[in-house]
Amino acid sequence: MAKNEGQGSGRVALNERILTSMSRRSMAAHPWHDLEIGPGAPAVFNCVVEISKGSKVKYELDKSSGLIKVDRVLYSSVVYPHNYGFIPRTLCEDSDPMDVLVLMQEPVLPGCFLRARAIGLMPMIDQGEKDDKIIAVCADDPEFRHYRELKEIPPHRLAEIRRFFEDYKKNENKEVAVNDFLPAEDAIKAIGHSMDLYASYIVESLRQ
Repeated sequence: MAKNEGQGSGRVALNERILTSMSRRSMAAHPWHDLEIGPGAPAVFNCVVEISKGSKVKYELDKSSGLIKVDRVLYSSVVYPHNYGFIPRTLCEDSDPMDVLVLMQEPVLPGCFLRARAIGLMPMIDQGEKDDKIIAVCADDPEFRHYRELKEIPPHRLAEIRRFFEDYKKNENKEVAVNDFLPAEDAIKAIGHSMDLYASYIVESLRQ
C-alpha cells in the first residue's frame, strides 16, 4: 500500500512541476516572429506551411496567437496545387507576412516549416490590392531542389498555378488578377524588401 501511495505521490509531484513550468511561460513560440528566416535569406529561407497541397480548406495564421486557424472552405471546386504558407520575419504592405507557394512532391502538415528556394514571383491583385506570391521549391526535396528559375518549370504546371489563383475566389464574387510571372531575381528582391519592412516594424514597435 505504501508503495502505491509513493507512486501516486510521484505522479502528482511530476504534474505539479509541469504545471508550474507552464504557468511561468507568458506565451508559446510564435511562428511569424520567433522562427528565424534562415541564414540563406532572401534566396533560401524558412517557410511555415499553412495549407497542404491538395487541400480545399483555407488555413491561415492567427497573428495574435500564432496558431493556424481555419479561415474557410473554398467556395469553388478547386484545391491548392502546392503547399502554401508564409515567410517568417517578413512584412508586406497588407500588414501580413510574405506569401509563398512551395513546389514539392508531397503535402506538408499545416504548422510545419521547411527550407525553400525562391524561383519566381507571381504578381497578383486581389480585390484591387497588391497581393504578390513568391513561387519557390523545397530546398530539401530531391525532385525539385535543383530548380533555380521559373523557366525551368514545365509550362503546364505554371498554367495550373495561374488558373488556381484566378479561379479560387470566383464563387465568392471576388476579383483576382494574376499578371505575368517574374524571375527569381525579382522574387529575391521582393523578399529582401519584406525583410526590411519587418525590421522597420520591429524598431517602431520597440519605440512605442
